[in-house]
Amino acid sequence: MIQIDQNKSVEGFRTKILRKCAESVEIKEKFFSTYAEEIESMAREMAVRFHHGRKLLVMGNGGSLCDALHFSVEFTHPIIEKRPAFQAIPLMTDVATMTAISNDVDYSRIYVNQLRLHGQPGDMALVVSTSGKSPNLVYALEEARKLQMMTIAWAGKDGGRFPELADYCFIVPSYSIHRIQEVHATLVHIAWDLIHLALGAEDVA
Repeated sequence: MIQIDQNKSVEGFRTKILRKCAESVEIKEKFFSTYAEEIESMAREMAVRFHHGRKLLVMGNGGSLCDALHFSVEFTHPIIEKRPAFQAIPLMTDVATMTAISNDVDYSRIYVNQLRLHGQPGDMALVVSTSGKSPNLVYALEEARKLQMMTIAWAGKDGGRFPELADYCFIVPSYSIHRIQEVHATLVHIAWDLIHLALGAEDVA
């Protein structure tokens, strides 16, 4: 059985907690200082498209799937009273469809085939990844462009191939998956809020 020195652990853990928190704050400040104007531009364009009845299709893998899904549910079920809902469709929640495409075709095509079915010119496609190198998301961005959709990518590290494929690409300047995902989670709320503000909502969040 492993013996734990509680006094030593608490002291060491407190230092680690504060260090990780400081790193998270530093990365967020650096990210949003870099992309503030571009995030505003993206939010305003998305607001116009939502206003005209266009929809948002979101995609991701693993933890990034959760961030993409979080963004979509904020639109379909707004957490602030009187803010309107908008059509945001996650392409990774239908397990039967995803496994069917993976089994019959290839996992790298799970989003391409769904985009061809659900995507229309003027719609928006968001991919979320910590690396920007996931083949299924790269192919999704390529397909979304062919369909004349607005393409948005959230990434980390060096962004992979996303910068060359997305109209709006936001890269968290870190190689820590945790720090990247923490920024993406904050971006979910900020972008959602800005889109509603661009449509005339009160700034109450």
